[in-house]
Amino acid sequence: MDELETKKRRVETEELNKEKKCKTERSSDKQKISDKGENSKTDVDCAISKNGAKSLSWRELRAENLVCDYCMLFNKSQADDIFEECEKLLTYNDGKLAQIKLYGKWINIPRKQVLKGSIYQIKYYTSVPARPWTPFLENIRDIISDATGFDFNFVLINRYKDGHDYIGEHRDDEKDLVSGHPIASLSLGQPRDFIFKHASARGKNATCKIDPVKLELEHGSLLVMKHPTNIYWYHSLPQRKKLTQVRINMTFRKMVVK
Repeated sequence: MDELETKKRRVETEELNKEKKCKTERSSDKQKISDKGENSKTDVDCAISKNGAKSLSWRELRAENLVCDYCMLFNKSQADDIFEECEKLLTYNDGKLAQIKLYGKWINIPRKQVLKGSIYQIKYYTSVPARPWTPFLENIRDIISDATGFDFNFVLINRYKDGHDYIGEHRDDEKDLVSGHPIASLSLGQPRDFIFKHASARGKNATCKIDPVKLELEHGSLLVMKHPTNIYWYHSLPQRKKLTQVRINMTFRKMVVK
């Protein structure tokens, strides 16, 4: 077994052990927070399982070939609990796995990342293997499937430490994505601006004038990007240097399993 494979398996074991430890600590903690209502339970699995898709209020975002739906999937108490669990449980890529090659040069990704997939061999565009699902993330995935009516077998998790971290303009158009399947994006923590720009209206070579679509992604919100949005529109999370809080984003996808 090579060094990368050994490290990868060690990280996975540590992650699962973290989750087991946190669950043990929660089950032994008899003190409950009394001022948050029924969703204040420290056991996040119980809290998020109470979330009902039927009560969601969806906002439609529409423009030329842009089809997105947006809702508050979790209330503040639930979102706070899930965010706290993410900070306890998630281990992110480091070293070479935290870099990307651009124009022949290796640079650090301006945020932390980790990938989870149903099949251990699934690879993403960076050729970084996905780690196996954990029960905590499976629970969130299943809540999102119930809310959207679509199933997902892969999630990319990004952690933005503050407003200096960002993601540039891009499309989620990797060849291994199941064609026509939506992408569901869960936001936790610091609200951030999210900007769509039409491919034909970008930069100096723009061939038409189509206004960007801007949305603030709130704590506990879910954005569902439907076909054909990612064919025609780029999206980004630009720097907002005055912001000081952490944001965690999970984008759930359906990948072709080879």
